Amino acid sequence: MLADESQLAALVDLFKTGTRQVFSKGEFIVRPGSPPPGVFYIESGIVKAYDITKYGEENLLILRKDGELLGLTWALAERESEIIYTTVTPTTVWLIPKDKFTAHLHNHPEAAVPLVTLLADMFRLHGERIMTLEYRTVRERLASFLLGIADRFGEKTDKGMLLGVPLRHQDIASSISATRETTSRTIAELDRKGILKTEQSRITICDVAALQDFIE
Repeated sequence: MLADESQLAALVDLFKTGTRQVFSKGEFIVRPGSPPPGVFYIESGIVKAYDITKYGEENLLILRKDGELLGLTWALAERESEIIYTTVTPTTVWLIPKDKFTAHLHNHPEAAVPLVTLLADMFRLHGERIMTLEYRTVRERLASFLLGIADRFGEKTDKGMLLGVPLRHQDIASSISATRETTSRTIAELDRKGILKTEQSRITICDVAALQDFIE
């Protein structure tokens, strides 16, 4: 990691000079058609970033978690974004206005170091999503997607690796460029084989090696 703990802590302290906001599950942080009001630091919770396709369907782009930022690329690139942010779990964020954020960077160039670290991680995650879409079959793309979620949100249990974020089949389908029906059938197939265990919107990977075999 490029940034050290003190540099990351200084970035968090900057955001804590802003406004603390608390959201319930399912609330908008940034509504459709609205640019972010500033840059957000996620103190706790999970946030879904998505857009709306020309067919009126949600297209999951990425899930953000505690310690990550929302609206960063918008603030730095100075372009409006069509990305919508909705909470997946109860979430607490800190918001600072874009002008205050960019002024701090100009006055304190060293603050760019932790931002480079965060941007590099964002780039890596988006790169992994592109690689997932390169797999030919839905089963391969599903396996790659679930392993990526497990890497970021996985919780080890006696039944396997619980994905610590609720996932709708439609969200998974949009992220792997498949229909909801095909995605649901593939999940059900892996469930029957004992590779996955699904309970409502929670998924447990019972056999991580079997999922990895699909993409290796």
